[in-house]
Amino acid sequence: MAMLLLFLAATTVAAPLTDPRAACPKYQSYSQTLHQPLTKGELQLPFQRPAPICRTFTSPAVEQVIKDVTSRMKDVDLARLFENAFPNTLDTTISWHVDGLEKKDTTKPVRKTPNQYFFGSRGNWNGAQSFIVTGDITAEWIRDSTNQLQGYQALAAKDPTLKNLILGAINTQAEYIIVAPYCNAFQPPFPSGLGAATGGPGDTVYPASDPSFVFECKYELDSLAHFLKLANEFYGNTKSVEFLTPRFYSAIRSILNVIKQQSNGSFDEQGHHVVNKYRFQRQTNTGTETLSLNGIGNPIKGGTGLIRSAFRPSDDATILPFFIPANAMISVELKRMANILTNSEKKELANELTEIAETVEQGIRKHGIVKHEEFGDVYAFEVDGYGSHILMDDANLPSLLSLPHLGFVQADDPIYQNTRKMILSQSGNPYYLEGREFSGIGGPHIGLRHAWPMSRLVQAMTSDNDTEIMNSIMAVRDSSKLGLIHESVNVHFSAAYTRSWFAWANSVFAQTILDLAKRKPHLVFGMGSEPYTVLDAVSSR
Repeated sequence: MAMLLLFLAATTVAAPLTDPRAACPKYQSYSQTLHQPLTKGELQLPFQRPAPICRTFTSPAVEQVIKDVTSRMKDVDLARLFENAFPNTLDTTISWHVDGLEKKDTTKPVRKTPNQYFFGSRGNWNGAQSFIVTGDITAEWIRDSTNQLQGYQALAAKDPTLKNLILGAINTQAEYIIVAPYCNAFQPPFPSGLGAATGGPGDTVYPASDPSFVFECKYELDSLAHFLKLANEFYGNTKSVEFLTPRFYSAIRSILNVIKQQSNGSFDEQGHHVVNKYRFQRQTNTGTETLSLNGIGNPIKGGTGLIRSAFRPSDDATILPFFIPANAMISVELKRMANILTNSEKKELANELTEIAETVEQGIRKHGIVKHEEFGDVYAFEVDGYGSHILMDDANLPSLLSLPHLGFVQADDPIYQNTRKMILSQSGNPYYLEGREFSGIGGPHIGLRHAWPMSRLVQAMTSDNDTEIMNSIMAVRDSSKLGLIHESVNVHFSAAYTRSWFAWANSVFAQTILDLAKRKPHLVFGMGSEPYTVLDAVSSR
């Protein structure tokens, strides 16, 4: 049974004085300090895992993979990064997990908040549940938590504790999406006993969301796609359909309602303005933190087949609301979910998902591909259906760079290759940043001096060129002197970074190493090495 530890950095609830965990340091501070033993490599990277008693979840399979992979890696500094990064989500961010054996909460508070109602006395949590924080913020982002767990999905069939953890994450995300499908980040479930974090002050959101349930309510289409991906990956690796509960189907219907509402144009057939179902305003002096036109966002044309997204995966507002990477991702994940449901009693629902996915894909082909005078036909970052388009890319996932990684196109697709050349150049992408110490894609979220290591990792996973791959991997290695992957680094001075503790980025690094171990083992293990998967580690025990 999984270890149930409420990590002090992710909760305001103090451990009892007799609890040995009371001495555990907050990981936010711990991650900024160099810990012994240092590697004997060029960078002398520190060991950044918390003490075993302070870890929030343990998996024998993950520990075996760490041991197996690091013993094979030829670069000791890269090996230390993997050793720190691969378990980082388990070590530090599993703030609450129940395996489904606990009794339902039968208390009946006089006045229930939505959180108490859906996770408390109503008893929807009688299956496994998992609450996973993003790192240094005590809230769960649907997108982040899905990506944080991605590297463990392949082990779920071999490790029952991991399987139950991921199943719990699906169940918890389902409750969030049922109640607040337009929101991106959520508070701890009521039964966890964890204190609520303070969300964005001064937000005016419609549909209204309850702060006891929602941390932040930015509508991001990719959040819905990531919920589908979490379930699709779980099924793909375990063949288990335990997640197909009535609550899961309710979440699917909630997603479909959002898709229907956000596929409508800004004007009806008579030219009358149609007020968008979703609106968001924040009192801020940062333009990317709120929506234009009194919280509605810029207009879009109806009948394109595309779906509006008010915000990007960076949590920045879209300029033109048809955000192509998220549309590509949800198209892929709807098809994958439809394939699962085809074999269940939900064939009608499967057909509905397939139809939407194909409509979105056609919309991307028709409206999301534009001609660039230097690079030819390329995928636009954002469009509005009227012909306007934004040509750029952002470091966050999903992105244009990640289209093959998402499963939307093959890496050798000519239009993708044109797009790739565009977004990996300063002449084609205003957010491709080059400096004395680092280069990569950044974005408006941090500014014009910071690129994201995550973009270099995606570049490696979508390339077949050994030199390009290793240049990307080594650039990330050299910018990670704390032994962990940062959100962003200053391209001229990589010691200037944002976020020492960012579990999503650590997870993407580990995924990249495991991808190369399977696809190009000679790059990480040395010449003559055989392809390797995480299942090799657990099957050899």
